[in-house]
Amino acid sequence: MGSLIKSTVIPIAAIVLILLFPPIAIVGAGERGVVTHFGAVDPSPLSEGIHWIVPIEDRVIRIDVKVQKHEVPAKGSTKDLQDLKATFAVNFALESDRVAQTYQQQGNLDQIVERIIAPQTQESFKTAVAQFTAEDSIVRRPELKQQFDEILSERLAKYGIEIYDTSVVDIEFSPEFAQAVEAKQVAEQDSQRAVYIAKKAEQEALARVNQAKGEAEAQKLLQVSLDDKVLRKQELDNQREAIAKWDGKLPNVNSGAIPFLNLEPVGGK
Repeated sequence: MGSLIKSTVIPIAAIVLILLFPPIAIVGAGERGVVTHFGAVDPSPLSEGIHWIVPIEDRVIRIDVKVQKHEVPAKGSTKDLQDLKATFAVNFALESDRVAQTYQQQGNLDQIVERIIAPQTQESFKTAVAQFTAEDSIVRRPELKQQFDEILSERLAKYGIEIYDTSVVDIEFSPEFAQAVEAKQVAEQDSQRAVYIAKKAEQEALARVNQAKGEAEAQKLLQVSLDDKVLRKQELDNQREAIAKWDGKLPNVNSGAIPFLNLEPVGGK
């Protein structure tokens, strides 16, 4: 009876131990397995797939090495001492071959974000924005982002973290600066409008001058064309018109247009 119980208990215990402490570890796609031997971190992480491990002695912590996205609020002062707030979306990934060292020094992914990604993003933004004035941070925004990306990438590379991209989710200036920008925009619009009105008035005045010159030139040409021949033709036209209107009676006094004579009837005294 004792041997029967013993032969039954041992296999069951073995199965329980295997279930509780499996001798294999499965590392999924986009992951790396950090192995600890009684708590000591093995510097060589496990790649994707199935791996044999020593039960009880070995423990496998799976770390995601795919690209992660995390939004980080940041605040800084510009070169001209204007407060500037921004929220960045940081796309990053842990370097696969250094993930064991990163885990050993910083912990799991959530701890890495809290201890490294967030504070380094904030410090990088402070450093970058301090090199620009508040106005330049608007006008030269791509340069500011590039400077921020370079600083952040250099800082995180020391921790085995690679930056793929960053984007500005939101950016906010102090109320005083926002009012100053709005006032400047209004002033520029008024200035542009004044320039437009002045140019329009100048063009209208030039058009009137050109019209007056054209009219004077036309009058001059008309006067030149009225030479002696034209005037003589006009005189003959006037005489023809007078003859056409004559009723056949000879006046006693001529008008000077036609050389009539003062004639008496034939046979008169």
